[in-house]
Amino acid sequence: MPGPGPEGYDAAPFVPEKADLRRLREAAAGCRGCPLYRDATQTVFGTGEPSARVVLVGEQPGDQEDRRGEPFVGPAGGVLKRALAEAGIDPAEAYVTNAVKHFKFERQERGKRRIHKAPGLREISACKPWLASELRLIDPEVVVALGATAGKSLLGPSFRVTQQRGVPLPLPVPDGAGEGGQEGEGAGALVATIHPSAVLRADAAARAEAYAGLVSDLGVAARLLRG
Repeated sequence: MPGPGPEGYDAAPFVPEKADLRRLREAAAGCRGCPLYRDATQTVFGTGEPSARVVLVGEQPGDQEDRRGEPFVGPAGGVLKRALAEAGIDPAEAYVTNAVKHFKFERQERGKRRIHKAPGLREISACKPWLASELRLIDPEVVVALGATAGKSLLGPSFRVTQQRGVPLPLPVPDGAGEGGQEGEGAGALVATIHPSAVLRADAAARAEAYAGLVSDLGVAARLLRG
């Protein structure tokens, strides 16, 4: 099995060439492209049909996703499915994945609870070859970047979700060669929005507004799909 890159942060040696989604998923289970695999339960790869017209890209697996091996099966996933339905996108027709495929966390002091920790730029960059391969195989009409990590993986480290959310952007064609690396613009569109977990983190007074904003941004993606 190939080893990691010189700094221990490169998934590219583990990504098989000319593989379909099933083979990619199998190969990703053995990825050692960054140190996150050491503590995570398993790789959490994307789910959905290769014919999906829309791809939803989140940040990384959470605690429940790490244990179950599927993306967006925790509380944030429930928010996302409800928002998609309200926006007019059938969740069953979307391919769902994350920019980073392993759960990054820290242990709560004197407890067993695992606290989410945002992935860094090196981890985002290391995992990009997997996301690039998914997007090349699916060739979606619309990609929705859910939160800052997804946006940075697709558009580069200067991405700011507060500035670029809710408007159609050209979809980069990722080359899988590091943070922000791309071959140019594809035929599809990208729409950025907040991560559904931001709705859950908002206080009671702001939660309804945060959720409405998520639905509104997803509505932009739905209109693009309707043409």
